[in-house]
Amino acid sequence: MAVRDVYKNSKGDKLPSVTQIIGRFKDSGGLLYWANEQGIKGLTLQEARVPAATSGTMAHDLVEADIHNQPEPQLTGNPEIIIKARAAFGGYKQWTKLTNLEILYTEVSLVSEKHQFGGRLDAVGIAKALNPGNALIDWKTSNSIYADYILQLAAYEILWNENYPDNQITGGAHLCRFAKEEGDFGHHYYPSLENEKETFIKMRELFDMVKRVEKRVK
Repeated sequence: MAVRDVYKNSKGDKLPSVTQIIGRFKDSGGLLYWANEQGIKGLTLQEARVPAATSGTMAHDLVEADIHNQPEPQLTGNPEIIIKARAAFGGYKQWTKLTNLEILYTEVSLVSEKHQFGGRLDAVGIAKALNPGNALIDWKTSNSIYADYILQLAAYEILWNENYPDNQITGGAHLCRFAKEEGDFGHHYYPSLENEKETFIKMRELFDMVKRVEKRVK
């Protein structure tokens, strides 16, 4: 299991992450359904949380290696899954050519002193064929697109713009999705996330307010 990033402000106080804040207000119905499905399959929650190799995760690994100019990772397992992974990666490569994408920064860990939260951005780059400005780029391995993803992008834009006021995000946000089971690659472009940024800031405020209420009943 991956170790969570720990974010601290200038005073050394621990801060909540973007995913913690958004997760605090996530509908639990889907999680309960997932847990029930794992039980039907005879898996414990610990067993179910071990990530399985899917075409989506394999495609994501290929993308990471491509971005960092590293040797292609060795893909092992079901040949059919590997074929789908390569198809998804091929879709991504075609998209980068069409948009003339240039990745500038990856895995950027930032803290907002103004709003007191932290997060790690997947990437910042420029899709030159669409917009000459800096853009957020986020990779997801998922069969669907969820509102949480857009709120996460909005939070990342808040983080970046606060820390780099002279080099702000002006080229929107790109969400790149690799389907878990099939060899599908999908791209969603959001030219503006102003409403979502306002929503996330309110969620950040409510996060602390709920914490204070919870302390009263402990």
